[in-house]
Amino acid sequence: MAHHCNRLLAALSSADLALLEPEPVILERRFVFETPNKSVDNIYFMESGVASVVAVNGRGERIEVGLIGCEGMSGVTVVMGNHRSPHSTYMQIAGEARVISAAALRKALAKSTSLQTLLLHFAQVFMTQCAQTAVANGRAKLDERLARWILMAHDRIADDEVPLTHEFLSVMLGVRRASVTVALDGFKKRNLIDARRGGITVLNRKAIEKIAGGFYGVPETEYQRLIG
Repeated sequence: MAHHCNRLLAALSSADLALLEPEPVILERRFVFETPNKSVDNIYFMESGVASVVAVNGRGERIEVGLIGCEGMSGVTVVMGNHRSPHSTYMQIAGEARVISAAALRKALAKSTSLQTLLLHFAQVFMTQCAQTAVANGRAKLDERLARWILMAHDRIADDEVPLTHEFLSVMLGVRRASVTVALDGFKKRNLIDARRGGITVLNRKAIEKIAGGFYGVPETEYQRLIG
């Protein structure tokens, strides 16, 4: 069985993987996976890069509710038996993935209980991530929320250099770009990160984890419990 960088694909049995046969694809920054209330046609198992799931309200205001990287997949709504999502999903950090049509995934799910179980486990993990984002947005200070998002992005990048733009962070945190700049400057002065135009470098992850506190770690623990 071929090695897969995507952790879900790597966890599948050879029989379940044969049901999927996903094809490799390169994903540029801003590539759109899902548009609000439009049919989901393809499912992407991320191998590198980071995708952003963004909630949009009736006034067009946006805030990020989740991240997907090499641990996961797009199209959770299809796994749960639906064909569309109210959210927008697109690449924030360019990378690579394996792609399968939504129709082909539905056929594979109908043939394998073990495949259903694994992908539903990921759906539960992602729902936990979204719930913890709501907790952080409602209860955490800006520094705590920034630390959490830096850690989550860092988890999904095989490097300490994370190309998080101020625009991306402002959507992630639901604040103005000016507030992002002030928060990043605070982290930089404490030698936690090195901030530059177009990205940051993580210098002291342990200290960032301490700042995030209990606002980071619940979805990650749930992933280990359900998927490994």
